[in-house]
Amino acid sequence: MQTQFFPSRTMSIYMGRMFLVRSFAVLAALVLVLQALDLLGESGKILAQPGNGNAELWTYVSLRVPQIIQRFLPFSVLLGTLITLATLNQNSEVIAMKSSGLSAHQVLAPLILTSIIVAAITFVFNDRIVTRATSTLDRWQAVDYAPLPPDRALQANIWVRDGNNLIHAGQVRGRGAATRLSDVTVYDRENDALREIVKAPTAVYTGTAWRLDNATRFDVPTGVNRPAGTVTIGKDIRPDQFTLSSVDPDGLSFVALNSAIEDLDVAGRPTKSLKANLWHKIAGPMSSILMPLLGAVAAFGLARSGRLFLRAVIGMALGFAYFVADNFGLAMGNLGAYPPFLAAWGPFLLFLLIGETVLIRTEE
Repeated sequence: MQTQFFPSRTMSIYMGRMFLVRSFAVLAALVLVLQALDLLGESGKILAQPGNGNAELWTYVSLRVPQIIQRFLPFSVLLGTLITLATLNQNSEVIAMKSSGLSAHQVLAPLILTSIIVAAITFVFNDRIVTRATSTLDRWQAVDYAPLPPDRALQANIWVRDGNNLIHAGQVRGRGAATRLSDVTVYDRENDALREIVKAPTAVYTGTAWRLDNATRFDVPTGVNRPAGTVTIGKDIRPDQFTLSSVDPDGLSFVALNSAIEDLDVAGRPTKSLKANLWHKIAGPMSSILMPLLGAVAAFGLARSGRLFLRAVIGMALGFAYFVADNFGLAMGNLGAYPPFLAAWGPFLLFLLIGETVLIRTEE
């Protein structure tokens, strides 16, 4: 038995390179096929907007590809693991490594180390690229693929209720007392009947209420539209009701989402589902580390026994069972049925124990 945890440097680089090449080859094939199918279904909506053409189609592809990579990278790592280990087993390389004194964990060590690197890269990719692409694509789809303003640091199409009245802000910028509203419409209702509509290009928070400048007032019963000058509304409306009315965890980075959760906690609003998504931003990329462990059954056992295919199927079943449990846990966390930490980390810890149990009982 070797005392060194990893195989030789040459063997470790050889296995790590095999694992990476096969995983990213599977990912590239999945992205190519899925993006082509997705573009076929969405191109009609994009081109239906006047002025849109090939440039907008490529813009959509550039925003959609990061989302597809985020979703299917763990599947690719699982399939890459199974292909790598099955190939090593088929060529009797695993038998050679075990006959040299390596344990099952030592055989898997290069793949686990490589998957840790993949998990770290995945976290940075999701946090820096996928969140921005998701936020931009959601805003673009909300306006039916019409041109977007250059300002990315804003929210669009926000509704807030003020007693019987409804307030709509076309765009929201800033945070706290510095919050600014654009394209503001106030629907003044009385006894569930619309009495008047007040519109203003901008609104600012004065500390106690909202000041609308250059407003116009449309009287519904008479049908008369007249200038209203400066109008004060929403004395009971806080800025966070506009800025935090629709927090999309998929469109926010880890730091930005954590900041939004802190603001919501201060405002006394529920945050359990957002906390589950916050934890999952770490637990999701960590799923790559599980794949060599769950797919390890394909590495061991004699290939000539005729059970290599069955072992690969078992490894695939374990991997897909993890993805089902992970999605179920996150859904329960969003509903508030599970605590946030359990919703995000429960499936990972459960299948880590399952993978270790299978490996130890069958190979160690």
